[in-house]
Formats: sequence, structure tokens, C-alpha cells
Amino acid sequence: MRKLTIVFHHAGGGHRSAADALKATLSSQEHPWDVNLLDIQELLDPLDLIRRATGLRIQDTYNLILRKGWTRFSPQLLVVLQGTIRAYHASIVKLLRAHWAQHTADMVLSVIPHFNREIAESLRPEGTNIPDAKTPFVTLITDLADYPPHFWIERESEFIIAGTERARQQALSMGHSADHVFLTSGMILKPKFYEKTVIDRITERKQLGLEPDCPTGIVLFGGHGSQVMIDITKKLNEVGSGVQLILICGHNEKLAAELKKLQTRKPILVVGFTQKVDHYMALADFFIGKPGPGSISEALQFHLPVIVECNSKTLPQERYNAEWVTEKGYGIVVPSFKAIAPAVQRLLQSATFEEFRMKVNEYSNRALFEVPEILERCAERTAVPTQSTAAV
Repeated sequence: MRKLTIVFHHAGGGHRSAADALKATLSSQEHPWDVNLLDIQELLDPLDLIRRATGLRIQDTYNLILRKGWTRFSPQLLVVLQGTIRAYHASIVKLLRAHWAQHTADMVLSVIPHFNREIAESLRPEGTNIPDAKTPFVTLITDLADYPPHFWIERESEFIIAGTERARQQALSMGHSADHVFLTSGMILKPKFYEKTVIDRITERKQLGLEPDCPTGIVLFGGHGSQVMIDITKKLNEVGSGVQLILICGHNEKLAAELKKLQTRKPILVVGFTQKVDHYMALADFFIGKPGPGSISEALQFHLPVIVECNSKTLPQERYNAEWVTEKGYGIVVPSFKAIAPAVQRLLQSATFEEFRMKVNEYSNRALFEVPEILERCAERTAVPTQSTAAV
């Protein structure tokens, strides 16, 4: 059985989610891969200077920044991170090579940014630049676009899988050949988001304490929620927007408790950590949240128009996502959620809402099933011909 190693880390939720989804799909297909997951943070722990100083790993520091909303200076922090990776380039490559020596793979797939130059070099035997000597290396971009330089796409990258035309063009403009750059129909989502969800919305809303026919928004800000969810709820209540909300708080129990105390004209459903985000999206009419590639893609998979925020605090690699939403006509981008009330009022105007719904209904994402086919093509292009084949 062919061995595939997927390199991931836990900075943000999308990288591990993509790795898990692909492992499940690739391991169960007709010609399965033997899939192993490599947490690069664990491998590089001996080099993690931030952990030595603070007790926190780089990925934990990143997740803390997201939870606290300390993202305004993320471009500057990104420069520091990339500089550190460059400074430790040789040491990172050495650790990776030692890993490959103990854990061989027929192909390596990266679903993370920043380290792809190091991964690519580690797969080339030391002291040689012969392409045929390399284990095939594929980079799967889990953002809607790259944020160059040295974020996702590197010159050393062998194969690139992009989820948007913008990302594909970025790879081509860097000099990658067209037959080594592949386009999917979107971001990798969890398998359940590709299943046809059949639900009696009226009955289910009633059972959850919601009004059966009231416009319903789902509010989602990642696995730890965000304090801005309180502001959003209050502002929509103050203006009498006439909408009810499903508020997903994730692991943030304090936030959930604060939301449950709010007195609102329309019902709100406060949900803690759940594995049933797809179920709640099936009950909603529109989405409110940060412009993360995963959140937006999940909402669109359920044909929900979106309202997202984009400003100086938005992560730099997510700012294009807001442009993309506007370009595609999938929803409304606000400079601040202070403007959420007029944005919801505009969204729910009959003609406007129908226009957005028409656009999102055209969205079709089959990326989880397209990537295995792409990996097969990558494997075919890098297969070493047998002696008899070479002689023909």
C-alpha cells in the first residue's frame, strides 16, 4: 500500500481539520493510501524558542492571539515568525530528514504555510538537486489565496493544489508550470458537509426554542467564539431587527454564560462546543462571522449568504477572503461589526436577499473528492519507470 504523510499543525483549526478529512477519505477509497499525520510543531519542539521562554508553543501563541483578538499586529508578528524560520532553516531541514529516514513515505502532502520550503528541501537527498531523487511533495493551500512572500507557495514547491483561481494564478506567476498546479472547486471541508442534510426546519426550530418562520442567523467565530458576539446580539436586538440567532461559542463557556443572560426580543440559541455545526447551519438563513476560509466555505456549502468583517485587525492572509465574497456576490463585507444592524437589514431586503441566495445556490464544492484524484495524477507524473518500460 502506498504511504502518504500529511504535514499539519494546530495553529487555527483548518489545518488539522483538512488533514483529518483527507485521511478519512483517502484511507477508505477503492485504492487506499496508508495515511500518516505529522504534527510539525511536535517535531520542531526542540527548536521552539518561544516555548522555552514562555512555556507556550508557537501554535498555542497563535491560537491565544486569535482568542483574545490581538490580531492588529499580526503582519509584524508574521515577519518575525518567517525570519525565525529562515534563521533555523538548516536545523528544521535536518530534523525533517531524520524523520523521513525513520518514517518513509511515497508522497508528502503539506496543508500548512511557512514551512514548505523546508519540507521540500528535506525530501531531496542531501547533496543532490536531482528532481527524480525526491519524494513527491504536494502543497494544498487551505486559504483562498496565498499571502506572499514565503507563506504558502515556494519556488521549491513541486505540486500546488489551489482552491481558487486567484491562488492558482499566484502559483503560475511564480513560475510553476501549469501541469503542476491544480485547481479544486473550493476548500477542503469535513465529510459531513458534503452529505445531503435533510431536516424539518420548522419542527427542529420549535424544539430548540426558536420561532419557526423567523429569519435566522448563525453566528460563528471559530472554536473559542469571540466577545464581539455579545455586541452583535445587542445591536440587532436594540434596533428590533426581527432576526433570531444561533450563537456557536465553542469552548468559551464564559462567553456562552454571558450570552444566555441577555434579554432579547427574539429568541437566541446559545450553543457551546459542538460537532454538529452542519446541523445548526441547516437551520439558518444567513451567516455572520470572521472571514476565515473554513467558516465562509461551510456557510456557502449550505447556501447561506454571509456577513463578514474586514479591517486592520483582520488576519492578513484572510483579507482577500472579503474581496472574494464581494466579487462573487456571496454576501456583505462590513468594516466593523458596529455596522451589523444596517448590514442585516440590507441583506434581508427581499430583492437583495434573493440575489444573494441565487449566487450562493450556484456554489458547489467537491474539493474533498477532487484532491484524491489530483494526488493520483501527481503520483503518476513522478513515478520512476521500470527498466522494461524505460527500454521501450
